[in-house]
Amino acid sequence: MIKHALMLAALLSAPLAAQSHPADSVSEERLKRDVEKLVSFGTRHTLSVQDDPKRGIGAAVNWGLDEFRRIGANCGNCLEVLPVGETVTGPRIPTPTLVRNAVAIQRGTLRPNEVVIVQGHIDSRVSDVMDATSDAPGANDDGSGTALVLEAARVLSGTKYPTTIIYALLSGEEQGLHGGQILANWAEAQGFTVKAVLNNDIVGNSCGSDGYCEPKVVRVFSEGPRADLTDRLRAAQTRFGGENDSPGRNLSRWVAELAARQKDGLQVRQIWRTDRMGRGGDQVPFLQKGYPAIRFSVGVEDYDHQHQDLRTENGVFYGDTIDEMDFAYLAKVTQLNVRALDMLAHAPMPPKVSVDAAVRTDTELTWKAVPGAGIYTIFARRTDQPYWGEMLGVKYIDGPQAASDKAAAEGRQFSFIVKQRGDDWIYGIQTCASARDENACSPIASAVPAGAFEPVGK
Repeated sequence: MIKHALMLAALLSAPLAAQSHPADSVSEERLKRDVEKLVSFGTRHTLSVQDDPKRGIGAAVNWGLDEFRRIGANCGNCLEVLPVGETVTGPRIPTPTLVRNAVAIQRGTLRPNEVVIVQGHIDSRVSDVMDATSDAPGANDDGSGTALVLEAARVLSGTKYPTTIIYALLSGEEQGLHGGQILANWAEAQGFTVKAVLNNDIVGNSCGSDGYCEPKVVRVFSEGPRADLTDRLRAAQTRFGGENDSPGRNLSRWVAELAARQKDGLQVRQIWRTDRMGRGGDQVPFLQKGYPAIRFSVGVEDYDHQHQDLRTENGVFYGDTIDEMDFAYLAKVTQLNVRALDMLAHAPMPPKVSVDAAVRTDTELTWKAVPGAGIYTIFARRTDQPYWGEMLGVKYIDGPQAASDKAAAEGRQFSFIVKQRGDDWIYGIQTCASARDENACSPIASAVPAGAFEPVGK
């Protein structure tokens, strides 16, 4: 068993082979062209005009829907395109307003109810969050994330995946994360199993307003204790651990490892908080429902060129315009998202793992079979270590897809005994479709209370 484990560890930790990948098709020119188009709408403020064909949020969302339809037409109508919206009010939406998201669904071939979501917000703003008429180019915030989602759809839609990918352009972010809330509610209403949400917000510049630049780093934000914890689970984590092992935190670790395998790509600096200091993004509504979600954002923000009226003061220009962006950087963030989406859409769900290590000299891990999983890899790290490192072994099952699905349907249960005391360790398990495909392995699910990649109520 150890020999097999070492062989698999070498496979999974090896650099990706030099072969064609959808990420290689990401176009810097297309990204720039999309941001230019978004800027051309003048303002995309959520409260701006909705019935003008050339200006305002209505025109921008319509364009996003049409662009998804054009992409789908190139792959035999492989995308289901629809607006997902609600009429809402709130502190920053004083009168009932229709908030529409542009959504495209690429259905999985084997497990279509299992979904991965990539999203960015299409709305923009200036200094006064209620100013719906002034020009608000929103090039970087968040034209960059919108363009990234569209480009991901272009390069991934030609591939068939076992699970579903959802591409979403969200409205209402600047007015209170309304688009994210609408999409999270919709995903829940569809009964989807949400494997991961990749939120991209401000991903198109490499230098800050102070002149400091980080062209080789992207930040990934992840929550610590889960937003949907109950009092009972919070008490259980006090006794058994898990404060640093939410699904979002393990998704962040997984993305960082994926980035490290591409030496010439952006590297991830993990930020272990839900979002930036005192701020938020559209990943938050998903976290509140218990869905694993992370936020991608630039290594260093340029505050002079976001949430600003267009103006020049004391020789300094303010405003979120396209000339302040770095499209080579945006292309690399897009490539990392595409690699993550490609692997997540190939991979099985992470398992739901239980651990028994109390008053015993060994540790027993137990879990149920996962649809599509041909192999389970067991990992450990000391409680004071931030990242997964030590691989303990492998649990193989029947191998072929039909056999693994049959095991899951039958509720087949597996166990693995670790010959060490559990007090000093955190354990986790990763699923892979097979040992032969390093592009089909999930994030690790921790064997802690609320460590599963599902809402805690399930």
